[in-house]
Amino acid sequence: MKLAARDTKRFLSQPTPGKPAILLYGFDAMRVSLARVTLVNALVGAKAADDMRLDRIAAADLRKEPARLLDAMKAQGFFPGPRAVLVEDVPNSLASVIGSALTDWREGDATLVVVAGQLKPADSLRKLFESAQNAYAVPIYDDPPSRSEIEQDLAKAGLKNISSAAVNALIALGSELDPGDFAQVINKLSLYKIGDMTETSIADIQAIAPITTEASLDDAIRAVAEGRLHEVAPQLQRLTGQGSNPVALCSAIARHFRMLHAASSDGRGPEQWAESSRMFGPRREQIVAQARRWGTALLERALDVVMETDLTLRSSKPAPAQAVVERACLRIAMLCPK
Repeated sequence: MKLAARDTKRFLSQPTPGKPAILLYGFDAMRVSLARVTLVNALVGAKAADDMRLDRIAAADLRKEPARLLDAMKAQGFFPGPRAVLVEDVPNSLASVIGSALTDWREGDATLVVVAGQLKPADSLRKLFESAQNAYAVPIYDDPPSRSEIEQDLAKAGLKNISSAAVNALIALGSELDPGDFAQVINKLSLYKIGDMTETSIADIQAIAPITTEASLDDAIRAVAEGRLHEVAPQLQRLTGQGSNPVALCSAIARHFRMLHAASSDGRGPEQWAESSRMFGPRREQIVAQARRWGTALLERALDVVMETDLTLRSSKPAPAQAVVERACLRIAMLCPK
């Protein structure tokens, strides 16, 4: 049977007992891998491999020796406790081998955990698990973690005294980072707050958030949008040193000022625009403040400069691209109201 998406998080940490087999599948290998770790630990415990209660079989070995799967499921271990057999990177072509093992499963046999990549509805491996009453098919989607999932992760990490604004900032991070990097953020935050009984704030999130090239791009755009002329050139030079493309930088500035224009021209006001756009954390505060500071008319003038620069960069006339972008950024920064 297919597990509903809303039940996935709970099922992975508290799987229904007595089911002989579970299929995990999805496009994002990292998300599927994290789900596999959570599920196996919930089924047999983190030390199952040391106690010889977890048997791993490579899909390539299973193709050569199909009988090995059933032997592993029925083998009796030396240590007491639940057992599991894990088969990873399973292709659709092994559906018949998995199906035979499911048919021969009996009470007391090990739980079979099958891990696959993206499976289409018509794929026989997926259909096998979805149609079986004694097995679960668990799709792992690429959706960013929800507020409730993040709050659960925070609680597990021992972080209970955390402001709503800080949670919103983590939600924003969760939508930008892959699951492995986001898990490291939560772990780093728990270490950062050890022994600190004060409320976890946005400042704490900013202190441990990963520093990337994209953050440098954000800094450059913010310097332009806030009219900090003395910072614009150094920021752009640093980006150039990191290998940033001038056309890509121009496109990023265009996106930012179009967003400011949308916020400024929204009849409900920038705050309501940000709310409807599901924008949280420090970035929301910056966007709202910048939109109010500029106003619609000045933002349209800034967008005219961006459009003119984009046309120059894409024209057939030779021009020093980096100098053209830097000049445009300085012109825009000079438009910013003081």
